[in-house]
Amino acid sequence: MTFETPYRAGILTISDRGSSGERKDESGEAARAMLEEAGFPVARMDIVPDELERIRAVLRKWVDQDGLALIVTSGGTGLSPRDVTPQATRDILDYEIPGMAEAMRAASLAKTPHAMLSRAVAGVRGTSLILNLPGSPKAVRENLATVLPALRHGLDKLSGDPSDCAS
Repeated sequence: MTFETPYRAGILTISDRGSSGERKDESGEAARAMLEEAGFPVARMDIVPDELERIRAVLRKWVDQDGLALIVTSGGTGLSPRDVTPQATRDILDYEIPGMAEAMRAASLAKTPHAMLSRAVAGVRGTSLILNLPGSPKAVRENLATVLPALRHGLDKLSGDPSDCAS
């Protein structure tokens, strides 16, 4: 059973400089191109500063009010003191999906040892899947490419698809 309805997506870029207009959001655009090519229409895009409550508020609104099935964030997953995206995401999740974050880190680790510094999380709120991606356009493309093959199946399951997972 495959659901025919397209899953609407949102892309939230977390960047102090991007939100103030000092830097163009190339990572959000990279995510948009990949998601739309894969059949996930992007219904919302925004840029917020690295502030816990601002990130939480957008994620809650996009899930609870706008009903987006998929939200990807870009930025704020590293070790700098202002990198708070994982904390903000965890605060609003019902549960985590560690395998998705682990898969992204493992794929990235094959390209750079800095991947082990990522604190990105993936999880579910309601029937929405939320994924944290790194902030660079290249890393967004690489990480999204890692999880794209599993997204539709995961979203089908979150939407209530009762079919067996085995092929």
